[in-house]
Amino acid sequence: MTGLRWGILGPGGIARAFASDLRTAGLDIVAVGSRSAETASAFAAEFDVPHVHDSYEKFVAEPDVDIVYIATPHPFHAQQAILALEAGKHVLVEKPFTINAAEAAQVQGVARAKGLLAMEAMWTRYLPMMVRVREIIAAGTLGDIRAVTADHTQKISNDPGHRLNALELGGGALLDLGIYPVSFAWDVLGEPASVSAAAVLGETGADAEVATIFTYASGAIATTLSAAHSAGPNTAHVIGTEARIDIDKTWYNQTSFRVVAPDGTVLESYDTKIEGRGMQYQAIAAEQYVQDGSLDSGILPLDETVAIMQTLDDVRGIIGVRYPTEA
Repeated sequence: MTGLRWGILGPGGIARAFASDLRTAGLDIVAVGSRSAETASAFAAEFDVPHVHDSYEKFVAEPDVDIVYIATPHPFHAQQAILALEAGKHVLVEKPFTINAAEAAQVQGVARAKGLLAMEAMWTRYLPMMVRVREIIAAGTLGDIRAVTADHTQKISNDPGHRLNALELGGGALLDLGIYPVSFAWDVLGEPASVSAAAVLGETGADAEVATIFTYASGAIATTLSAAHSAGPNTAHVIGTEARIDIDKTWYNQTSFRVVAPDGTVLESYDTKIEGRGMQYQAIAAEQYVQDGSLDSGILPLDETVAIMQTLDDVRGIIGVRYPTEA
């Protein structure tokens, strides 16, 4: 434990989950920043946070903060990450990292120039469950990986005013939900050789359902489905020539899985419980990357985050979704 002092920018629902897990892990939260003094004060009272700021500029100037967790909607991530980096703070930025690859590369450039950690908060990758999945794959237990499939589908809201349906807020199933299975496919198979996609757009122009097909130089294929208006199984599978991994609902949380041979024999069952939701593991990793001086994630390097944003850009180009903030 390095003892980094955390500041939380944007005290909404995801920030409360993050703060709760940090407290579970004994990590130090020293400041909260919001444009609403009332919201910031309520968050500070809930989590016993000493420094409360009602502007982002005051927040990033807080001398007691070493690292900032950015939990605002993704159209604001790049601007706020750069604001914090320019103030000398490391940043852990909620996924998706930014709106597009160009913004992600801009944040990366500032982080490198300042010699600071900038890391995407794709917390699923840091869960003990996913660590074990990668170990099994690396050991060759599955043989040659032929396919990856995963969905992130929820029935959230058809209200045109809801954040997920508002293009000005980066709305749509792909960036908010699809980032999970797309990042998972990248984690297992790396960069795709080709990207195909189809989508159903809602009345606001935001994507309500998106399906993707990625192919790879190895001959493998990955399929993902993300949806904001209908709830599916939310499972994931990695299929190899010698065995497969079946990850149960809800696969992007700490959950159970099985390694299954072609004849149906269960080679391994995994069902390890953790405290809280599991967002503390990414924070512990971020502290370690600062402590060891690598200033980059060994599990999701910033180069890969930028490349994943480019894949999302490619998908949006195919389905015809563009955000008002994009030129």
